[in-house]
Amino acid sequence: MKLLRAGAAGAERPALLDRDGVLRDLSALVTDIDGALLADESALARIREEEAAGTLPALDADLRVGPPLGRIGKIVCIGLNYHDHAKETGSPIPKEPILFMKAPDTVVGPEDTVLVPRGSEKTDWEVELAVVIGRELRYAASAEEALEAVAGYAIAHDVSERAFQIERGGQWDKGKNCETFNPLGPWLVTADEVPDPQALGLRLWVNGELKQNGDTADQIFPVAEVVRYLSQFMTLYPGDVINTGTPAGVALGHPDPKPFLRPGDVVELEIDGLGRQRQVFKSA
Repeated sequence: MKLLRAGAAGAERPALLDRDGVLRDLSALVTDIDGALLADESALARIREEEAAGTLPALDADLRVGPPLGRIGKIVCIGLNYHDHAKETGSPIPKEPILFMKAPDTVVGPEDTVLVPRGSEKTDWEVELAVVIGRELRYAASAEEALEAVAGYAIAHDVSERAFQIERGGQWDKGKNCETFNPLGPWLVTADEVPDPQALGLRLWVNGELKQNGDTADQIFPVAEVVRYLSQFMTLYPGDVINTGTPAGVALGHPDPKPFLRPGDVVELEIDGLGRQRQVFKSA
């Protein structure tokens, strides 16, 4: 299924994109697309039954699409998780996953405005596969157990301010948690529709120019290992999100002068089977 949330910011209603591309209202069945729903197999089964029966009412196709997940618990991110990205930045291949966090309040819809922070000179783009957790997981003993906890997948745009992240001391979080720095969606695609998360192409364009063109097969730590590894250090709950890293092609990896984002720039990104995003960047 392709689950999403549509409507004005803060007033989105749960919805589904059916196989004909029609937006269908789920508000008579569930209150939101969130961790509680993803952990409720009977509720998900009811949605599937109603979709198959063709009884779900249609929604206006022009509605704004918000983030596909409400009430996000935590966002855990993996740094330097593609071989080609580590190479372009001159970084050694990590022996273990590099972790940092993003606050849930950085999340916006897939076509919402993204703000270039005040004082920023090095705002950068990063297309990423987001993993959404659907059941509580701690100390997973295997990759198979880890994948069983995955409810689905989405596109995340891990917008970053490199000077804040790298040049200002402390941890990376300063350059990762500016407002609007995590567009998510358009859909949460359930795991049954993504049989192999290591076989997905990722692409990103800036002002129409292709900048990133990678594949999740190049991940240093694949999805199953990332989820298993994280569960050794923290409990993963339904509604948690994991951003699994970005392939080569970010502004940081370009020769000088690096083409960092400026107000007025337009970024578009897509992942096979997970939809497409488009953001216009403006000044904060």
